Amino acid sequence: QVQLVESGGGLAQAGGSLRLSCVASGISSNALMGWYRESSEHQRDLVATITSGGTLKYADSVKGRFTISRDNAMNTVYLQMNALKPEDTGVYYCNGVTYGVAYWGKGTLVTVSS
Repeated sequence: QVQLVESGGGLAQAGGSLRLSCVASGISSNALMGWYRESSEHQRDLVATITSGGTLKYADSVKGRFTISRDNAMNTVYLQMNALKPEDTGVYYCNGVTYGVAYWGKGTLVTVSS
């Protein structure tokens, strides 16, 4: 059974930093992993993805501020968020895709105050 468990959310001031973690279990090590954000409009948008080989993709809104990484030995994916902005506020979901099936964590709330 695949489980994705996020942690690291919380309250930050604009300009601050947070680091999100996602511990994955039961999922293939070659899974495409990523982070998505759901804002108040209830739309879940891509933030960043990373392949098993380390290929990265970022939303334009976070380029230069966020960094996604993964530790395959620890089955963990990270999202380092710097220079946070109020518009980064939302629930951040860890996502894993393997063999055409997408899995989601339960999300962690990030709130950025101005």
